Amino acid sequence: MLYQMDALDIRILNLLQDDAMLPVADIAEKISSSKSVCWRRIQRLQDEGIIKSRVALLDNNKIGMNITLFTQVKMTAHGRKVLPNFIEIIKDIPQIMECHTLMGNVDFLLKIVVKDIQEYQDLWWHHLSQIEGVQEINSTIAMSTEKHTTKILLNGGES
Repeated sequence: MLYQMDALDIRILNLLQDDAMLPVADIAEKISSSKSVCWRRIQRLQDEGIIKSRVALLDNNKIGMNITLFTQVKMTAHGRKVLPNFIEIIKDIPQIMECHTLMGNVDFLLKIVVKDIQEYQDLWWHHLSQIEGVQEINSTIAMSTEKHTTKILLNGGES
């Protein structure tokens, strides 16, 4: 069921998307509300699963994770065991940042971040190519990232 947000919820979410570490007092001041109301709203948004987590976004290059790859995976079959098995295995591979199930010529799109090509080669050879049902793996290396955001556009509230 879709959670019904009002303008105050949206304003809070817009502020938290810009800075998840923003103190409740600062949020309350920016939305012209009390700290207690603001805190309860944030708690409710967390309890409802709207706010999944609060994280620090790192600069990959500054921590030596210099290569981002987008990997398309095509499976041999689409049975009840093959796809869930693939998904469960890749959830445990920390270099895989995202996994999307697709419609079309390929079954999955993975976003992989590694320090160098050797790390990707090891990941490919020892993990990805060994998963039952994998037919084809095609990877593309990102030369640079021109836009990266985690902010979802929410209408109805100004931050």
